[in-house]
Amino acid sequence: MFLFLFYVTLFLVAIIGLVLAVPIIRRYLVSNQILKIFRKMLPQISQTEQEALDAGTVWWEGDLFSGKPDWKKMLAYPKPQLTAEEQAFLDGPVEQLCAMLDEWKITHELKDLPPEVWQFIKDNGFFGLIIPKQYGGYGFSALAHSSTVMKIGSRSGTAAVTVMVPNSLGPAELLLHYGTEKQKEYYLPRLAKGLEVPCFALTSPDAGSDAGAMPDSGIVCRGEYDGQQDVLGMRVTWEKRYITLGPVATILGLAFKLYDPERLLGGEEDLGITLALIPTNTPGVNIGRRHYPLNGAFQNGPNSGKDVFIPMEWIIGGQEGIGQGWRMLMNCLAAGRAISLPATSVGAAKLAAHTSGAYSRVRVQFKIPIGYFEGVEEALARIGGNTYMMDAARVMTVGAVDLGEKPSVVSAIVKYHLTERGRQAVNDAMDIHGGKGICLGPRNYLGRTYQQIPVSITVEGANILTRNMIIFGQGAMRCHPYLLKEVNATHDKNPDRASLAFDEALVGHVKFTLRNTANSLVYALVGNYIKDNAPENCAPEAAAYYRQLSRFSASFACIADIGLMVLGGSLKRKERLSARLGDILSMLYLCSATLKRFEDDGCPSTDLPLLHWSMQDAIYRLQQAFDEFLTNFPAHWTLVCLLKALVFPLGKRCKPPTDELAHEVARLMMEPGTVRDRLTAGIFVPTADHEPMADLEQALQCVIACGAVEARLREATKLRQITAKGDEKIAQALQLKVITAAEADLLNKMKELRSRVVKVDDFSPDLGR
Repeated sequence: MFLFLFYVTLFLVAIIGLVLAVPIIRRYLVSNQILKIFRKMLPQISQTEQEALDAGTVWWEGDLFSGKPDWKKMLAYPKPQLTAEEQAFLDGPVEQLCAMLDEWKITHELKDLPPEVWQFIKDNGFFGLIIPKQYGGYGFSALAHSSTVMKIGSRSGTAAVTVMVPNSLGPAELLLHYGTEKQKEYYLPRLAKGLEVPCFALTSPDAGSDAGAMPDSGIVCRGEYDGQQDVLGMRVTWEKRYITLGPVATILGLAFKLYDPERLLGGEEDLGITLALIPTNTPGVNIGRRHYPLNGAFQNGPNSGKDVFIPMEWIIGGQEGIGQGWRMLMNCLAAGRAISLPATSVGAAKLAAHTSGAYSRVRVQFKIPIGYFEGVEEALARIGGNTYMMDAARVMTVGAVDLGEKPSVVSAIVKYHLTERGRQAVNDAMDIHGGKGICLGPRNYLGRTYQQIPVSITVEGANILTRNMIIFGQGAMRCHPYLLKEVNATHDKNPDRASLAFDEALVGHVKFTLRNTANSLVYALVGNYIKDNAPENCAPEAAAYYRQLSRFSASFACIADIGLMVLGGSLKRKERLSARLGDILSMLYLCSATLKRFEDDGCPSTDLPLLHWSMQDAIYRLQQAFDEFLTNFPAHWTLVCLLKALVFPLGKRCKPPTDELAHEVARLMMEPGTVRDRLTAGIFVPTADHEPMADLEQALQCVIACGAVEARLREATKLRQITAKGDEKIAQALQLKVITAAEADLLNKMKELRSRVVKVDDFSPDLGR
């Protein structure tokens, strides 16, 4: 009997092996049957969804999704560097612009940039950072673009938005990629010189982020233009809102749906989303009114038009650009998401780090600096660790853009996580500053940044949408090595081609899943001993982090695959599950960028507390995202238990940063030196006498210089050599020769500076109205 069962089992294994090994049999009996199931399971993909999926490129996020990231490849990416010309621009015009800016005057009094600032921006080519030199622009790198916006953003949110919008998603970038030569030659030099102020109108009141529901439309027709009759063009009707620079724009980029009911172009009636450039002085264009976004003084407002006739030549790309608008937008969106908004957020975080570290050392409560209290240390450590990781992700991402990548998934990651971490850093800074932060006035260097942070959270895709629907929803399709191939095969109308493509992808997918399932368990058990999971010659202090990320990358690929198999197309409707998978992918990317930063900086031992805090915090968050996904995964309990065993066979062993590590980070932020300088490099630090940040920096230097002298005073007071109180203490100490005259002057200077730092503005009873 046993022998019979053995031969039966052997026979069945042979049959299954034959079926799987012979492609033509496998396709007929297995792949084609699964293909039929896929076609029923998968939801239809709209044209806008397909164009979003096809947009951009897959970069390092593809390695993270593979379950086996090639760390050697990541570290081989060149470290982004500014050219001498770019550095000179930052040290010259950008520094001059920042010195001209008074955010209190801009936001409270003028509700706009002063005329001389507008003119300086135009005259010095700030609208032409991305425009090539052949058209009169600078042709700067993404790193220079980012560094410019970051520096201005650390001084004035209003000015940063004004500069970043023309260099982000808008007419200049769209023209560069898709404009006709005639359009480029006319508009790009004018944009570069500031002769045109551009804006781009996409968001409609009813449609919001759903471009497919855009009600704005154009009808192909013939009309009168420039004195000529019977000109082929369109009558366009639209209503847009939230359009930055809209109230002062001279050229309006417009997105609308184009229809040709009379078939004047000889094709379909519904021509799709189309983009056009419309001079704002065109009859019928309504523009000029303003929104008022959270005390921000940047120009932002609605615009509209009804039956505005425009010629065909105003379509970006000419008639060939008809119906290509959404594809154009998706391919160009990386600039706004990957460069501008992360840059402003990093600028805000660096401002928070620079000022909070100094303020915590200068401000004294209960006779000790407030930064020595553990509660303040906790907030300082979050600011420092977040800022370190944010800047690492900013630089690595713009480096990818400069390499020619258009990383659509990575751009969504940095947009969401850097704006959220920027918000956390500024919130912590406000808590540390207390009353100094909440009382607005010329001496408050944080208040307006705090008020305007939600703007970056909301634009270029609201963060709730970005986290819950875009990062993993788009990442799964774009980054998975086989999923998109399988989806494309299900939509292929040619049965033979579809069968071959699906079979090839399916076989690869099965091998991929089995490998990552095994690796998830093996790496969790013995990953710390697998040398290949960390790059050769990496910093010894970082090797364990590489191995942890390799382990979690394999676990991520495993559970993402199983989640997709169990839930299919419904996973994108399970937004909270999708968001947690997106959080895992995001943490893997942020950690990768942080490790690369440490290596690119030469592995300075003085930065180790920042590296350790940011990595341990992110890996702990990553672990929590895994746990929350598995806890809420809607599958049979046996499968959930199996997945938990694959991911956490030894339990959840990653811990958040310790109090001692937070203490080390906080002390680094309160000490002038190379660590603090590296952490906050690239922001504007004013030096003029009337500047509150200049007072703060002088006070910090003075407090440090007075450290030994104050210790002597405390000892003399303890021994009752000095009995005077308050203002008389320094005089008595000088009289008793406990301190020298120079030391007395230094103590008095510190006292004056400390008083100026802690003071807040006050106004007349009517608040100056």
